[in-house]
Amino acid sequence: MILETVSQRRALLARSRSVAMVGASPNVTRPSYFVFSYLRTKGVLEPSPINPSVGEIDGIPAFASLAAFAAAHGPPDIVDVFRKPADAPSVARDAVAVGAKAIWFQYGVINDEAIRIADEAGLDVVVDRCLKVESARFDGGLSIGGLNSGLISARRASPAVRLAR
Repeated sequence: MILETVSQRRALLARSRSVAMVGASPNVTRPSYFVFSYLRTKGVLEPSPINPSVGEIDGIPAFASLAAFAAAHGPPDIVDVFRKPADAPSVARDAVAVGAKAIWFQYGVINDEAIRIADEAGLDVVVDRCLKVESARFDGGLSIGGLNSGLISARRASPAVRLAR
């Protein structure tokens, strides 16, 4: 089922723990690294990198494929896709083959064939959304607009608060 509403995405994250991040990178300037790092240190999800080119990211062992991850840990709750849209159908087929429960296509990873493959196989499907942004928003780290509502304000802090910093 394609999850289009906020409540559907929140329910998916609430029932999930393991995230196989296909295309996770050790390069700190890549969005996949930022999402991996956030989920590993701030979130309640347990991300694992899936990348045949690296052995580990920040001390977390990387797996060469979704099949290798599933052999070690069982099917992931979510497969998070950080690949080119043209690569998405093969990732969707792999996710179905290992028994993943959901597939999450990050911003810009939009491929109708991949969406159809996952949806027809009964996976929950999220398209063109960021797992980090949604996770942080539901955990209280972000407001509906995507800003950290606890730190950003148009109001100037009182002198006492400024001095306390």
